[in-house]
Amino acid sequence: MSRFKRSRSRSKSTFFIIFLLLIIGGGAAAFFLFFEGGLPQVTLSSPEHYIGKNSLIMFDAADRKSGIREISLKITQGNLVKELYREQFPRTGFTGMIGVAEKQVKVPFNPAESGFKDGPASLTLQVHDYSLRAFLRGNSTKIVKEYEIDTTPPKLSILHSERYINPGGSGIVIYRSPDTDITTGVEIDGRFHPGFLVGDGRDDTYICYFGLPYSAQNIDASAVVASDPAGNQRKLPFSVTFKAKKFQQDRINISDGFLNKKIPEFNQYYPDMKGSLLQQYLYTNNEIRTENNQKISDLCAEPDPERQWQGRFQRMPGSSRAGYADQRTYYYQGKPIDRQVHLGIDLASTRKADVRAAENGTVIFTDYLGIYGNMVMIDHGQGIFSLYSHFSQIHVSPGDIVDKQTVIGQTGTTGMAGGDHLHFSVLVNGVFVTPKEWMDQHWIDVTIEDPLTESRFQ
Repeated sequence: MSRFKRSRSRSKSTFFIIFLLLIIGGGAAAFFLFFEGGLPQVTLSSPEHYIGKNSLIMFDAADRKSGIREISLKITQGNLVKELYREQFPRTGFTGMIGVAEKQVKVPFNPAESGFKDGPASLTLQVHDYSLRAFLRGNSTKIVKEYEIDTTPPKLSILHSERYINPGGSGIVIYRSPDTDITTGVEIDGRFHPGFLVGDGRDDTYICYFGLPYSAQNIDASAVVASDPAGNQRKLPFSVTFKAKKFQQDRINISDGFLNKKIPEFNQYYPDMKGSLLQQYLYTNNEIRTENNQKISDLCAEPDPERQWQGRFQRMPGSSRAGYADQRTYYYQGKPIDRQVHLGIDLASTRKADVRAAENGTVIFTDYLGIYGNMVMIDHGQGIFSLYSHFSQIHVSPGDIVDKQTVIGQTGTTGMAGGDHLHFSVLVNGVFVTPKEWMDQHWIDVTIEDPLTESRFQ
C-alpha cells in the first residue's frame, strides 16, 4: 500500500475515533445534565405519632440538582383515600436547577370533616424532581408513615378547687382523668401551672398548685386543662373568689456609704456597668433585678413531679425586718429615685446565723445571683420552691437532698443587703407567693391535706 493510502486510512481512523469520542462525551454531558441521579430530600416533621381533631401536617422537601417538579401528600384509612396536598412547579429552564430548590409546607387537617374515624391511618408523601431518569418521570422519594387518628379529648372531672385567694396567695385544684399519657394543669389568666399525680397510689387523680402574683387585680379566667399527644384538649372552668389585699408601703434610704460598699461587689460580676455610683446602683436594682428574676423563673421550669415536703415550712428564728410584697420607694439625698417590690420576707437574728432548709427537697442552685447575692434554691416537688439569699457562706451543692435539719448556709450581706439577714421566698411554679401561708400548719391542713383526704372518697 502506498504511503498516501496509508496516511489517508490513518486520517479516517483518527477522525472516526474523534467523532466517537465526541458522541460519547456529548452523551455523557447530556446524561450528566439531564439524567442526574440525586434523590429529593424529604422530612415529615409533624405530627409524630398521632393525628388529632385539628392537626397540622408539616414537611420539608428539597432537591439541589434539577429542582422539585411535583409534591403530593395523601392519607389512607382502609379503602378511604384523600389527597391533602398536591403542587406542581413549572420548569424555569432546560439545564441545572430548573425546578424549586426547596419547599416547606404546612397542611391543616381535620379527620372528621374528611370522613376519617379514630384508628390507624397512613400518610404518603412523594416528591419528584426534574431529572429525565425513570423514563422521564424523574427521581422520586416516597415516605409512608403510620399514624393513629385520635380526635377524642381527655376526660376530666374536678374533685376540689380553691374557693378564695388573695394576691400573693397559693391554691390547689384536685381533679381526675382516666386517660394516660396526658399533660394536665391549671390556667389562671393565661399562665399555666402543671399538675401532678397526687402520689398516694392513685393513678388517675392529679393535684395542681398555683400561685397568684402580688400584682393581680382580679381573676378573669381559671380552668383545668388536659391535653393528649394528639393535641386534643379539654378545659373545665372553675371559679375562685378574688379577695383584694393592700401591701405595706416602705421607704428605703440609699446612702453614699452603701453605694461605696455595694457597687464594687456588683462590678465583680457585672463589669460592664457604667456611669456614676448612683447610675450603676439603679442599673443593678432594675435591669439586673429583672435578669435575676428571669433566672429564678427558669429554675422553676422543670419541677420534681414527686412531693418531697411533708408539713409546714420552717421559719428561721429571728425578728422580721421586711414582709412579702412590701412596696418600696428608694430615696437618695431626700429624693425618690426608684420603686420596687420585695418578693419575700427578711429575717435577722445574729451575724452569720445558721440557716436550715425550710422543708425536705433537692438543692437546684447554689451561686451568686445579683441582687440576691449568694443564693440557694430548693425544689420541694410538684412546683413548690424555696429561695434563700444574702448568704455569707453556702454549705450545700446542686443535687443535695436536704431536710429541716440540714444547715444550707449562713446569713450575710451579699447582694442588695444593707445588713446581715436572710431573705426567704416561696415560689409556686415560678410565681413568688407569701411564705406565711406555707409556714402555717392550719393553712396547709385546710388548703391541701383535708381536700386530698376528702378526694379519695369522691
